[in-house]
Amino acid sequence: MRRILSIDGGGVRGIIPAVLLADLEARTGRPVRDRFDFVAGTSSGAVLAAGLAAGIPASTIVRVYTERSSEVFRTVPLLSGLRRLLRGEMYDTRILHGIIRDELGPGRDWRLNDAPIDVLITAKRLRDGMPWYFVRDNPANSCRAGGFGLADAVTASAAAPTYFRPWTIPEIGELIDGGSGVAGNPVYQACVEAFHYSDDYDPAATVVVSLGTGRFAQRERPAWLGSWLGWLLSELLRSPAEQQTELVHRHYPETAFYRIDLELDADVGLDATDRLDELRAAGRRLAETVDWPAVLSGTDERLRVNDERTLPREYCRIAPG
Repeated sequence: MRRILSIDGGGVRGIIPAVLLADLEARTGRPVRDRFDFVAGTSSGAVLAAGLAAGIPASTIVRVYTERSSEVFRTVPLLSGLRRLLRGEMYDTRILHGIIRDELGPGRDWRLNDAPIDVLITAKRLRDGMPWYFVRDNPANSCRAGGFGLADAVTASAAAPTYFRPWTIPEIGELIDGGSGVAGNPVYQACVEAFHYSDDYDPAATVVVSLGTGRFAQRERPAWLGSWLGWLLSELLRSPAEQQTELVHRHYPETAFYRIDLELDADVGLDATDRLDELRAAGRRLAETVDWPAVLSGTDERLRVNDERTLPREYCRIAPG
C-alpha cells in the first residue's frame, strides 16, 4: 500500500494541518515521512510538505508557525498599506526565504532530487502564467525540476500576490504562489504525477489524504465593487480546491481518498497572526475526529470521499474560537 499526502495553501491557517499531523505522529510514534511515500503542498502547504520530507517533526512545524509567523508577516500598518498600493506587496520575500532555509535544517541546501520521498511543490511563472510543478526527476517525467533548490521552490510557492514579491529562480524567472490558479489544493496534480509520471503508484493500491486549512463559506452578499472583488478572490481560491477533490474522486474512483478539513465560522486572513492560538485549538478539535489508523489503511468510511458528494459525509464544522 502506497500513500500520498496533499496539503492546501492558507498562510497561517497551515497550522491546522500541522496540528493534525502532529497528532498522527503522537499516536503512531513515527514521523510523517515514515507514513507517506509522497507529500505535496502549495504555499503554506508547500512549507509543510518540504519540512515533512526533510524529516522535521510536525510538532516542530507547529512551533514554527506559532513562533515565527510574526517574523514572516512583520508589518507597520500604514507603511504596509502604502507598500501594498505602490509595490504590490506587504512583506519581504527574502525574510520568508531565510526562515524557510533556517527551519529546513539539513534540507536547506537540498535539491528536489535529494528528498528521500516523492515531493511536489506548485508555483506559477509570472510572465506567462505557466504552472511549475517541482518534483524529483524520474524516467517517466520530464526531468526538468529535480535540480532546483527545495528552499527556492517552497519560497516561490508561498509568494502570494499582494502579500509577497515574486521569487526569482534565474533559470525559470519570477514565480508566484501555486494557488494563483487551480492548485491551491494540489491533490489532483499529486495524483497525476504519481499515477501517470511514475511507475511506483497504482491507484487501486494507494491511499490519498488531502488536508485543508479551514474554509469560510458563510459570506454576506456583495453590495459594492470592493466587496464583489473580495468575493471573487475568495471564490477563485475556494472553488478550485473543491474541484480538485471532485477530479480525484471521478478520475481515480478505485483509490481510497480522504479529504479532511473544517469549516470556520469567521474569515481568517493569510497573515492573521493574532488568530494562531484559535486556529491551533481548532486543529486539535479536528484531530480528535480523525481515526488515523483507519485512514492510513484505507478502511475509514466516515471521512472517505464518496459518490454522494465530494465532501466527506461528516464535514466538520468547528469554530476557531
